[in-house]
Amino acid sequence: MLTQVINKEELIKLYDKDFVLWVEENLKLLKDKQFDLVDWEHLLEEIEDMGNRHLDSVVSFMAVILEHLYKWENFREDENVGISWIRSIGNGRIEILRLFDRYPSLKVKSYNEIEYAWKDAKRRLANWFEDPKNLYLAKKYFGRIPTEKDFPEKCPYTIDQILNYKPWLKDLEE
Repeated sequence: MLTQVINKEELIKLYDKDFVLWVEENLKLLKDKQFDLVDWEHLLEEIEDMGNRHLDSVVSFMAVILEHLYKWENFREDENVGISWIRSIGNGRIEILRLFDRYPSLKVKSYNEIEYAWKDAKRRLANWFEDPKNLYLAKKYFGRIPTEKDFPEKCPYTIDQILNYKPWLKDLEE
């Protein structure tokens, strides 16, 4: 902590110069009930970002799950392809459920984020086809390297499918 008292303008500048010290100083001011000196604008912004950080994690996991579900259903060449996708889907689901257990309100919020996750998944899919080992698949399925526009505009999966759908078990169930 600073040994000298700083004024509000210095505290605001500290936000960009030394974030950790900015946090410590604001915390001290709050504990001392010196509310008039707190950098409220940045503090409120940081509190909002804290909540969004966990939602961003859910969206990121959903994007990977969507990418791998879509690849499994559309671009799987043989039975030996896609094992790592299954593991990735399972791991992503575990992480999402862990976040839902810890922060129950994220579950409801995640319903509104499916299209954002799908947009990210489409970017990942297009990037996957740019990999030299996948160029033959790009040529086979698209006649060229696809872009995001080559995939469905709307997400083809529901939140229930993102969290539970296991297309690799279809063959076992039939």
